[in-house]
Amino acid sequence: MPSYKHLDTSEWTLDYPPLFAWFEYGLSHIAKYFDKEMLVVTNLNYASPATVIFQRLSVIFTDLLFIYAVKECLKCVRRNKEPKDLLEKPVFVLAVLLLCNFGLLIIDHIHFQYNGFLFGLLLLSVARHFQNRHLEGALLFALLLNFKHIYLYIAPAYGIYLLRSFCFTQNNPDGSIKWRSLSFTRFVVLGTIVCSVFALSFGPFIAMGHLPQVLSRLFPFKRGLCHAYWAPNFWALYNVADKTLSVLGVKLQWIEMDKLPKASMTGGLVQEFQHSVLPSVTPLVTLVCTITSVLPAVVCIWRNPQGPRGFLRCVIICALGSFMFGWHVHEKAILMAILPLSILAVESRRDAGIFVILATTGHFSLFPLLFTAPELPIKILLMLMFTVYSLTSLNMLFRKEGCLINCVEVAYLTGLVPLEIFCELVYPLTHWQQTLPFIPLLLTSVYCSLGVTYSFIKLYVSMFTRPKESDKNKRQ
Repeated sequence: MPSYKHLDTSEWTLDYPPLFAWFEYGLSHIAKYFDKEMLVVTNLNYASPATVIFQRLSVIFTDLLFIYAVKECLKCVRRNKEPKDLLEKPVFVLAVLLLCNFGLLIIDHIHFQYNGFLFGLLLLSVARHFQNRHLEGALLFALLLNFKHIYLYIAPAYGIYLLRSFCFTQNNPDGSIKWRSLSFTRFVVLGTIVCSVFALSFGPFIAMGHLPQVLSRLFPFKRGLCHAYWAPNFWALYNVADKTLSVLGVKLQWIEMDKLPKASMTGGLVQEFQHSVLPSVTPLVTLVCTITSVLPAVVCIWRNPQGPRGFLRCVIICALGSFMFGWHVHEKAILMAILPLSILAVESRRDAGIFVILATTGHFSLFPLLFTAPELPIKILLMLMFTVYSLTSLNMLFRKEGCLINCVEVAYLTGLVPLEIFCELVYPLTHWQQTLPFIPLLLTSVYCSLGVTYSFIKLYVSMFTRPKESDKNKRQ
């Protein structure tokens, strides 16, 4: 226990919350029967056949929780006039969109991680709120935070929703909050559940005086603004704008070359760097931008609760806002928005259109994670299958309401095809591959950033222009 957060054998030494360490510890008791050498901490980059088999099997086994969570989410789908054909039922489409999600498949089963297990906890928590089992939902989310703290991105949505719709039990006739309806009992029980989970997780480290070391591992700000593989967010566009201005500045003799910062943001390295022309971005700046980007959504569900679907929409916006403006965001974090959005996509044509754009661009941005030649046809085929199914199945669900995406959106998504051809087939044959190897990744991140930003804006428009839950019920 004292040493697990002090090990420095690798730059990727465990930087997850304590519950994930216990999860790994449990796996180690099974792993020793496959190959004991994989448990040697200093045995870096060890990949025996037995180790690979164990890793694959452990991911598949823990995915059982994800499958169960999907089953529970299917119960949350509105069932109005369902067609007789199973393939045309929203619950079937949702099951395929979640269970066969391209991004989750390549992240867990090719790139290898345990995201399916963690997303299982998230979806199960969401399902419990749809089922009015709020204390269970809060417990699951508290556990999730202590398995992987990246889900702090969506904590504001959870906190405000539970306080507004669970702890406060009544509204005024105009829909505003009735302050006297605060249930002290519910508030205390909710707080006890959440605090107990954190106490069990972090308590031993606090008792031993290791909390600062734990926090330094959980929030490694020295890794820099962007991940080695740029996430397609606002900072990718910001970096490119800065790089473009610096090149123009040198050519127009506005900037002296020797005065430019030495650390390059296009070096593909995890490091801190200074921008050349635009103001350099600090963790505090990203925090302010992130809070500003999600604040309207959080205020919306406080002032105008829209039931569990309003809560889910706020979760998605918080996830996407944090992805857009967060510090050192990993590109796989886009799945935190894509997977929950799948639930709304099978119920609303507008959300279905946003899902198609976000899922396609978000999944395409994961391509750089699989960079070897044998993986190229695999990732292209898998994404093509998922994208075609998403578009055709959702079009089928809402064929009476019109097209999911307009001509401009179709043109943008079609642009991914020549982009992939250029990055994977054309560019490697040029002499620039040796001097500017980061260009394909830069182009991918910037192009996908446009689609992610567009989806973020459309989600906000959807949140503020859709009718209240009570109005829908009156019409029905």
